[in-house]
Amino acid sequence: MQQIFLVTLPFFALILCGYLATRGRLLPLGAIPGLNAFVLYFALPSMLFQFAANMDVGELFDPHTIFVYMLCALLMVLLTIVTTRRGNTNWNNAAFGALVAAFPNSGFMGMPILVSLVGASGVGPAVVSISIDMIITSSLCIALSRLGQHGDGGAMDAAKKAMKGVLLNPLPWAVVLGAVCSATAFSFYEPVDQVIKMFANSCSPIALFTIGAMLARPPVTAATDSAPAGRFPLGDIHLIVVYKLIVHPLLVLGVGYVYTQMGFDLSPQALTVLVLVAALPSASSITVLAEKFEADSRRIAQIVLFSTAIAFVTFSTAVKWLI
Repeated sequence: MQQIFLVTLPFFALILCGYLATRGRLLPLGAIPGLNAFVLYFALPSMLFQFAANMDVGELFDPHTIFVYMLCALLMVLLTIVTTRRGNTNWNNAAFGALVAAFPNSGFMGMPILVSLVGASGVGPAVVSISIDMIITSSLCIALSRLGQHGDGGAMDAAKKAMKGVLLNPLPWAVVLGAVCSATAFSFYEPVDQVIKMFANSCSPIALFTIGAMLARPPVTAATDSAPAGRFPLGDIHLIVVYKLIVHPLLVLGVGYVYTQMGFDLSPQALTVLVLVAALPSASSITVLAEKFEADSRRIAQIVLFSTAIAFVTFSTAVKWLI
């Protein structure tokens, strides 16, 4: 276990550095959007492109990996909404609670850690999980968040806006472009390739530092009847953290095991990577998304913060048992 901590500690230490730098005002709050934009539009797309370009296309579009991860994501959304939509928790807050329970931080945090743990050969399932969460899980939860809303076009309009956001997101396109280059054996002119490599190499430290900075940023929430100023459901926060760190990876492990026992060809390595992805803490970007849709972003921020802190132990334990 000590050896596992030695591997995972530097990653969580970089997150802590970002958190402390922001809390101590060494990093101004106004710099966080710039760091986030650099990772989202330059560093992480370059890393994903490199991985996709050097992988077999079949790994990126493996139907067994897609089915198992997508089914588990949908089950997590269903479980969270059924168990948290009660009392003053409306569809908006229930849907974003479901999103934060089902959407791991596989981009900013997962890719750097998984590359260190399992190498480039295990990146394929991680790329699949990122694509599903961005395209399916987030779009579904945003559409559900609009149920019961009036004057904003409802769930269908929200789904269209979510799909527009997916189309404008550079991460899926980086994967697609990498897959095209892999299938056609295309390579960029060497200086261009060097630029891509430099962006990709900068991804891990800056992405992890940015997670910490985003965790330290105070969320802004408009007061509503379902999320009054100064109040948020602590019980739901603890429950969703358990869902994210314990239930989600166990669900993926169980579904994957049953799926393989039924005779389907899901490789043990792919299942291991999917379980580790599910064991990651909640994606920090969901807090910003919750603010945009006027959900209780303080509640989401607390879930992301607690899940990230506790994941140092729970994720390391998952690594110990799986690798």
